[in-house]
Amino acid sequence: MSVNTAVDLDLEQYRVALTGFCYRMLGSSFEAEDAVQETMVRAWRNASGFEGRASLRTWLHRIATNVCFDFLGAKQRRARPMDFGPVAVAPTEPGEKLAENVWLQPIPDALSVAADGDPADVAVARETIRLAFVAALQTLPPRQRAVLILREVLHWKAEEVAELLDSSVASVNSALQRARAAMAERGQRGDAAVQPIDAAQAALVARYVDAFERYDMDALVALLRDDAIMSMPPYAIWLQGHDDIARWHLGPGHECRGSRLVPTSANCSPAFGQYRIDPDGGYYPWALQVLEIDDDRIVGLNSFLDTERLFPMFNLAPHLPPQ
Repeated sequence: MSVNTAVDLDLEQYRVALTGFCYRMLGSSFEAEDAVQETMVRAWRNASGFEGRASLRTWLHRIATNVCFDFLGAKQRRARPMDFGPVAVAPTEPGEKLAENVWLQPIPDALSVAADGDPADVAVARETIRLAFVAALQTLPPRQRAVLILREVLHWKAEEVAELLDSSVASVNSALQRARAAMAERGQRGDAAVQPIDAAQAALVARYVDAFERYDMDALVALLRDDAIMSMPPYAIWLQGHDDIARWHLGPGHECRGSRLVPTSANCSPAFGQYRIDPDGGYYPWALQVLEIDDDRIVGLNSFLDTERLFPMFNLAPHLPPQ
């Protein structure tokens, strides 16, 4: 077996962890995959120079961190509609689409969170891949972002992070303090742990699917917290509260009536491929819906409309047959 073949086999075991790291850094599922591929290419090219002074994990994360820094450059940070402007009042039309590189994107669980490993680590990984947490990460300067992810998500020692970033332990600890404070201002903690949804929340999601497919807005909004938010990237519009969410669905969003929802999972949250009725028969892709849940209520309805790229990533069919 050649040296590079052996390295290839070793590198693959780190793909999910690296994808999760790059996604948290970049806020884009597609850029994360590109960054991991670039990391693998650089590692493969430089395999002969890997002398084992650091672990393979540390070496790969050093490469991935530098790749992410290159990707970020001077680009505008990715964000959610709530970060761009004030809440809209239904039945406002969506308006113009904004560029793809503006938006935080969802990512499939299987690409970003390892299913095995220490249960406590998996629980933290699940929490820190959620949309709200990743959006808050994007507000941090890149080096603070990397420090927070490495220290609090991946549980690296300060000495390991300092070595990776060619920095000092004092500098790493200072960056971590600043990052923690900034995240706390947005109500996010890097050391929080979340388990998969429980039976009661699964029943809540089932009631949501039933209400949406029947297009019963009274039943649907009864499942929402009073301050629930609805957004539709790549549109900047966002809505808040029972009344406006219901009015939008019955007004500009009325063509969603009769939709079918196909379950998947994104950002360790319940998600669905939404298919609208196709006049030519069957159902066509309309949105990837990602729900955010807090205890016994839905607090976020996020519809990502880039189905041409997202549906293949989530293994969702390009078209559904008639029922």
